[in-house]
Amino acid sequence: MSETSSTSAHQHYREATAGLLHVNTSTHLLFILLSIMTLSCTDRPASESTRSSVRLITLDPGHFHAALVQKSMYPNVDSVVHVYAPEGPDVQLHLNRIEGFNTREESPTAWKEVVYTGPDFFERMIEEKPGNVVVLSGNNQKKTEYIMKALEAGLNVLADKPMVIDYKDFQLLTEAFEVARQKNLLLYDIMTERSEITTILQREFSLLKEVFGELEKGTPEQPAVTKESVHHFYKYVSGNILTRPPWFMDVTQQGEGIVDVTTHLVDLIQWECFPDQVLNYMHDISVNSARRWPTDMTLSEFSAITGLDAFPDYLSKNVVNDTILRVYCNGEINYQIRGVHARVSVIWNYKAPEGTGDTHYSIMRGTRANLIIRQGAEQDYKPTLYIEPVGEVPGYEDILNNNLKKVQTTFPGVTLKKVSGGWEVVIPDHYKEGHEAHFARVMERFLDYLERKSMPEWEVPNMIAKYYTTTAALELARRSNVP
Repeated sequence: MSETSSTSAHQHYREATAGLLHVNTSTHLLFILLSIMTLSCTDRPASESTRSSVRLITLDPGHFHAALVQKSMYPNVDSVVHVYAPEGPDVQLHLNRIEGFNTREESPTAWKEVVYTGPDFFERMIEEKPGNVVVLSGNNQKKTEYIMKALEAGLNVLADKPMVIDYKDFQLLTEAFEVARQKNLLLYDIMTERSEITTILQREFSLLKEVFGELEKGTPEQPAVTKESVHHFYKYVSGNILTRPPWFMDVTQQGEGIVDVTTHLVDLIQWECFPDQVLNYMHDISVNSARRWPTDMTLSEFSAITGLDAFPDYLSKNVVNDTILRVYCNGEINYQIRGVHARVSVIWNYKAPEGTGDTHYSIMRGTRANLIIRQGAEQDYKPTLYIEPVGEVPGYEDILNNNLKKVQTTFPGVTLKKVSGGWEVVIPDHYKEGHEAHFARVMERFLDYLERKSMPEWEVPNMIAKYYTTTAALELARRSNVP
């Protein structure tokens, strides 16, 4: 696509959504970094609580993230959870996971699931409204519509990413945020990666000007910030091989990779590079280029993760040679955010090599040092943060050690180890909770916001900016016709 046509497309995109941005102007709440050292407060059954002001409703739980929200108990959350879903394997897998949490030997949960299944599950939920918080994690095709209608019915919404998977529904999402504002409700998405310790410390060190300097502006060829994520269809969750719903491989239902996993990466760039700052997508975001490409999956591979021996009819449009399914789950976005060049990319492979798993790479380029997270063979496939000085800075090691003390006030035990090219940030194991535990951290944050009936003033406009970035990139990638 030419620069002129790209600019025209984005101008049209902004004009089509202009006027829909509304910012929650309630008093700004300082974001409190929740401790990631213990789950003691979340392991107590709800019956121990003096109040159960929060009553959860799980809607059509087609993704395993819906269950991970309930891997822990929360003091102010009722143990009774109402589930509304269509009949089928998705809801049964969800209930099996909850039962697994309830019956595990260590810190078992005590959830009581009240289930309604039927073709009118959504209408029944709206009619009965047995709770005040809807948890949404499943098929994304109607997710934005469900969000809007739940808010209109007076229900708060905690939604897994992505809350929107295309240009059309982005407009609906901005309207949903306005409905939430008018009704004094919360609409919030599940951003687990903000609780990952290497990312937290990357952010912490970037705020130390003597260590990091200023964030570079970068160029399209060498962005100031790059985040790359590699995922796998075949994986283990809670010790078991994850069964994927067949629609997970249909991008019209799950969403393309460029609007799915990249949601986390775009969120982290905003959260790390512009902490506690309000972003306006109409002025602060410019998508320069984007591309998408498929991962090919054989029928036998598809069967191994779904349990089906044939592709469903709705996937036939993406099947070639009768046995190869093409899934457009890979994508890359090159964009500018307040003049800073950024790049995010996501790749889905079928299965990770033995002993490995999902991986993450991230770099923030500063005028004094680069902060880099690597997760390759050298790191034993565990995310590791490095501080690598740029050029010669007199007395830099002493400066770094002095500033380390500031980090240690919040994260005792974090140290530095000299390595080739800089320093490795050595992080005690008790900070390394893992992805599944991060869902409790998000829930704790959401419950705090819910109790206050307010979020930090930057959360809503920055969610809108994030979903503008991903959906605008998808629109551009499709227009560009990049194979």
